[in-house]
Amino acid sequence: MLGDVAIRRDGRAEALGGRLERTLLAVLLARAGRPVATDVLTDALWGDRPDPRSGQRLQLQVHRLRRKLGESDRLTLGPAGYRLRVESGELDAERFESSVERAVGIAARRDPRGAAAALRAALELWRGAPFTGVDLPLLDDWVHRLVERRLVALETLYEAELARGRHTEVVAELIQRVREHPLHERFHALLMTALARAGRQVDALAAYRAARETLVRELGVEPGEELRALERRVLDGESLGPGGTAGPGGRRGDAGRAEVPAQLPLDVRTFVGRGAELAELDGLLASAPAAVAALSGTAGVGKTALAVRWAHRARERFPDGQLYVDLRGYGPDRPVAPQDALAGLLRSLGLEGAALPQGLDERAARFRTLLAGRRILLVLDNAHAVEQVRPLLPGAPACFTLVTSRDTLAGLVARDGAHRVRVDRLPAADARRLLRELLGTRVEAEPEAAEALVHQCVRLPLALRIVAELIRSRPALGLTALTGELAERQGALDLLDIEGDPHTAVRSVFSWSYQRLDPAAARVFRLLGLHPGRDTDAHAVAVLAGLGLRETRRCLDVLLRAHLVDQTGDGRHRRHDLLRDYAAELAESTDPAAERAAALDRLRGHYLYTASAAMDVFAPHDYAHRPKAPPPAGPLLTFAGHEDARRWLDAERANLLEVTRHADPTFVTSLSETVHLYLRVGGYFDEAITLHTRALRAARAVGDEFAEANARRVLGTMMNLWGADPDAVVGHFQRALAVYERAGDRSLQASVLNGLAGVRLRRGELPAAMREFERALELNGAAGNWRVRCALLVNMGRTLRTLGRLDEARHRLESVLELCASHGDKAVEANTHCVLADVHTRLGAEAAAFDHARRGLALARESGYRQIEALCLGKLGTLHRNRGELARALDLHGEALDLARAVAESELMVEAMNTLAGTHAAAGEPARALRLHEEALALAVEVGERVAQAHSHAGIGDMRARLGDHATARAHWRRALAGYEAGSLPLAAELRARLDAQDPPRA
Repeated sequence: MLGDVAIRRDGRAEALGGRLERTLLAVLLARAGRPVATDVLTDALWGDRPDPRSGQRLQLQVHRLRRKLGESDRLTLGPAGYRLRVESGELDAERFESSVERAVGIAARRDPRGAAAALRAALELWRGAPFTGVDLPLLDDWVHRLVERRLVALETLYEAELARGRHTEVVAELIQRVREHPLHERFHALLMTALARAGRQVDALAAYRAARETLVRELGVEPGEELRALERRVLDGESLGPGGTAGPGGRRGDAGRAEVPAQLPLDVRTFVGRGAELAELDGLLASAPAAVAALSGTAGVGKTALAVRWAHRARERFPDGQLYVDLRGYGPDRPVAPQDALAGLLRSLGLEGAALPQGLDERAARFRTLLAGRRILLVLDNAHAVEQVRPLLPGAPACFTLVTSRDTLAGLVARDGAHRVRVDRLPAADARRLLRELLGTRVEAEPEAAEALVHQCVRLPLALRIVAELIRSRPALGLTALTGELAERQGALDLLDIEGDPHTAVRSVFSWSYQRLDPAAARVFRLLGLHPGRDTDAHAVAVLAGLGLRETRRCLDVLLRAHLVDQTGDGRHRRHDLLRDYAAELAESTDPAAERAAALDRLRGHYLYTASAAMDVFAPHDYAHRPKAPPPAGPLLTFAGHEDARRWLDAERANLLEVTRHADPTFVTSLSETVHLYLRVGGYFDEAITLHTRALRAARAVGDEFAEANARRVLGTMMNLWGADPDAVVGHFQRALAVYERAGDRSLQASVLNGLAGVRLRRGELPAAMREFERALELNGAAGNWRVRCALLVNMGRTLRTLGRLDEARHRLESVLELCASHGDKAVEANTHCVLADVHTRLGAEAAAFDHARRGLALARESGYRQIEALCLGKLGTLHRNRGELARALDLHGEALDLARAVAESELMVEAMNTLAGTHAAAGEPARALRLHEEALALAVEVGERVAQAHSHAGIGDMRARLGDHATARAHWRRALAGYEAGSLPLAAELRARLDAQDPPRA
């Protein structure tokens, strides 16, 4: 199949006839061992032109081919068509693929010498592209797959050779590979690495320029991140020795520290058996570089335990990290949507807040991009269906995905090449061994009763663990007596059994355990089935059950000892989904509907009241009205400070969303208005948009147009910060504005106009934004809401500063300080000092600038506003840079960027990156500066921040000019100039003069 289609028999080649014979053999070989319908063969040979004699003509071609094959039973006709029998090892393509797989497995075991030898031997089998001389679309997938396998083999070969230190020896080979595959970026990267390691940095940079020219000319695209990163590292003089590979490693901060995700749950302490399944996974990892494994089996069979145990064993094979997601495929709450799962994965890989793409396809593509060139293990636990998993699959050949599900995920196996590992109930011997591990000598003392227990628990690990805990809790009784009790209960539940469902046995174990609980603990267990979240704290459980905190903790301890709940590392409680189902069934059959509804009402009241109390500490000066909920009956949480409040909000964020799913509309709108600022500051855009959209629907459902306007106001604000379609954002703001106008609420009208001005700023329309600010300020009036007035004046001061109207900016900002003095709003005061620091810096008043920056920083830290803290750190860093104190400036700007990324507000991150880039440039590090400007530009483009785009283009132009790439520098300066001119920024004149000095005069 490789190269020209040919037959070799007894050591000699059989001469094939013309196109028809070669095509017939090629199609049969591509479907080797499987029947091929006669109409498929006739279409391949003669196209879809009707021919009444095509059947006879096909028989003639088959007859001729049989003679060449030399064995009459090689090519047979059956009901489904013609079948060509091919024995194992007879196809050169099959030998090639298996050789490559073995060699890649050797490479994965970190044996570069052995891998290189095996790969070269495998590549010697390659005689050319498959089916050369046969032009048939039917074979395209085969050809593409084999060509891709060869490319993987070549890449792995040169990675192994570089790992052996043979960089000089492979340069010539890599030059040839680049010529053969000029658009394959990986070969360019390997060539650059080999040249740099050989001390040929100039040649490495020349190789980058050649690659860039080819990609731009042929595809119209810039090189990918791997090539750009290599160029930066060569320019920085970084070592590309064996410690630094050609491929991208983990995400790195500016200090060069690798940020490697390590998200695997704790390994199971008592784990027995599963040797065959573990070996199967080991073998799959060794033989399939782009493997997906699906563990499927019934609930409680130990799929997650097996996945976590194997993942911990294999974690050293994935130096770039391990990612874990619980997809919540089964249980009372809905499965995690792929888009939401991707948001969490992207955050784990360093993509934060507003930088997250919005759509599912965009997120999936970004996820695959971030994993390119990395060796990462991805565990997708508890999947519901193929559609939930497929968007999460990496495209990187070195990544491995392990999925667990009760579903067989047949589509994942058929379409995506996943390898299914069936996880059955434990073999009897392993089940007995697990029981011995859990119960010790009691099993040996009563072997027949232990055997009965294994049978009654249908060899499910979950059931065996719960039974073992029950037995340990009743040491006075023997196993025989306890198995008798379980048998009686199981007999009762068998009446509900449908076709031998193994869950009946599990439910009988649950029932037995439940019956041993005291009434208070049993009631807590039932009510936990009503809680909509995955985990919870003791305060929420106390409110749900209407108990005191001490009694609630006692009940939870009882449930924990009985294995009816689990405790997480941070002291929260969660339940297995089977136990949640069982608890919910019990609650429905035992507790009256009115009592269940009252418990959920108490829980929602607790979350609303506590969220409001947390927000009073987290953001005490939010100018929007925050609903006040009455305190619920039961223990109340108090918060010592900003961090304490934030920790509670972080822990309960998912629950706050879940309790709004089927709640009263008023509760939904109240919670939206309560926590909107927390979600905004934290950069939790998915959660915010979900919550505020629910609030919008809830308000519309009951015809509450004022609540609808509030939902649109906060939803529009989040969408604008996220970088959503400006027209959609404006639509929300305008509809909210119309309601506030009818209600006569001038302050809320002004706050919406403030949001509309923000859209103008994002579009780079600064003069138009100023007009919106002026209109809002007039509407709010001197006697209006003072926080709205402060917000407008600060935003106006910031915009006037950007427009170069510094004295006007200073005047506006100083009037804010006067307002703050009488109201004591430290957060607004901190923000104002921060902008004044920048204004005074531009005015050349260094002492005043330092004073404002330091006062702003102190107030920001005191009030807990990290956004303002990051901005103040940036201003102080710039002041130190202006003094020539570059080490101090780098520290401050690095700290500012870390905070900006933690807060995850796009405008803040872009400013921090551009500012840090300026300091690296001042320190004589143009390559580092260029990297940061490019990162800032990418984010600014993604979220539509046009002024920030212009600043980034200007910085890139400056650095390209310093690095000698003047043509690229001028291109970026021109794009910056267009942005500055569109926004009427004074920087346009300076940049225009620079371009005029650089450009040759026109004839």
